[in-house]
Amino acid sequence: MKSLNILIPAAIIAGAVALSAAFVVDEREKVLVLQFGQVKAIRETPGLAFKIPFVQDIVRYEDRILSLPTEPIEVTPLDDRRLVVDAFARWRITDLRVFRESVGVFGEAAARDRLDSIINASIREVLGSVPSTTVLSDDRTPLMNRIRDLARREAASLGVEVIDVRLTRTDLPKQNLASTYARMRAEREREAADEIARGNEAAQRVRAAADRTVVELTSEARKNADIIRGEADAERNAVYAEAYGQDAEFFAFTRSLTAYERSLQAGNTSMVMKPDSEFFDYLKSDSAR
Repeated sequence: MKSLNILIPAAIIAGAVALSAAFVVDEREKVLVLQFGQVKAIRETPGLAFKIPFVQDIVRYEDRILSLPTEPIEVTPLDDRRLVVDAFARWRITDLRVFRESVGVFGEAAARDRLDSIINASIREVLGSVPSTTVLSDDRTPLMNRIRDLARREAASLGVEVIDVRLTRTDLPKQNLASTYARMRAEREREAADEIARGNEAAQRVRAAADRTVVELTSEARKNADIIRGEADAERNAVYAEAYGQDAEFFAFTRSLTAYERSLQAGNTSMVMKPDSEFFDYLKSDSAR
């Protein structure tokens, strides 16, 4: 009976010791095994693991990708136009031993503070090397990649990896908005005036070319018309000459009849000439009868 009373507490103590020696590593985390504050083991594989009871302790860290939104900061690009910028970073712990040595017992909270400083410094360095138009453009991917690479190099000493950095806002300070917008408007108006001037110049060139083409075409048409008219007159005169050669008297008679018809039209036609004018030869001569 005495032995039974001794075995039961011993079994309970042994079970408690066994339970304190075992721990489970979740697939979403990494575990450090510490002995008197010194790193003795790193457990990254999910499953059951063991430690020395009452001597060793464990510290759990996230193995997932973590987010870090930064506070808005003012930066001065290459053209001295101040901008308000904030960013969003994603990071993860890659080296537990270095991470523990860098941040100590404060863990991820201390890492966030140090990463925030690293990312802000990287943003200022990269955006300070380009004009504000590049920062405010639609395609900022090259800038964000440069910020990420610079922050990744600096954060390697913390045992973490900066996976990505995204600029979430790039605005002008409120006190500079009115003057900046006025300057931008003036620049756009100047560009518009230049474009209008170039358009008017081009229009004048086109109009001058069109006018020159019209003159050339009109001159060519008139020349061709004069040539055709001259050829027609020559042909007409040839016909007249041929008709005159065949019967001069009859030719003169028909020409006089045509002249009478054109001049003696109905109406108030008046003609003033001498009675013995040659115009009426065929009206008064025997040949007219």
